[in-house]
Amino acid sequence: MAKLIGIARAPKIMAPLEEINETAISKDSGIDGDARGRKRGRQITILFEDDWLDACNDINENLPWTTRRANLLVRGMRGPQKEGNIIKIGKVQLKICSETDPCDVMENTKPGLRKALEPLWRGGVCCEVKQGGDISIGDEVEISDN
Repeated sequence: MAKLIGIARAPKIMAPLEEINETAISKDSGIDGDARGRKRGRQITILFEDDWLDACNDINENLPWTTRRANLLVRGMRGPQKEGNIIKIGKVQLKICSETDPCDVMENTKPGLRKALEPLWRGGVCCEVKQGGDISIGDEVEISDN
């Protein structure tokens, strides 16, 4: 079973990420205290550990997962490459709206990182909250069809 192994939030756009062990998630504001939580279609971003490690291997660099600026890190499954699927973490349900497109921030952080994240949705997924609740490090993660 896949597990949630990382939670992070940015109190302001482009502010350093704060790693936390648990948080509340709501339909109105995404992750409690995260600046992007009100943006529909991109309330929460999820990165999948194996995809991140593949990108890091491509650039021969072991970077912390927060370099990607995602909110959640999942271990034990590859990232789905399908819009509309539902990611369940406890009672929380997150609808995949799109791929998290790698941007210039990634390239400015480490040359080659943007290109390494482009194949197979390695940069993760952008989600909208369908059902809120509380999540914690160690929670089980499932993916289901819409």
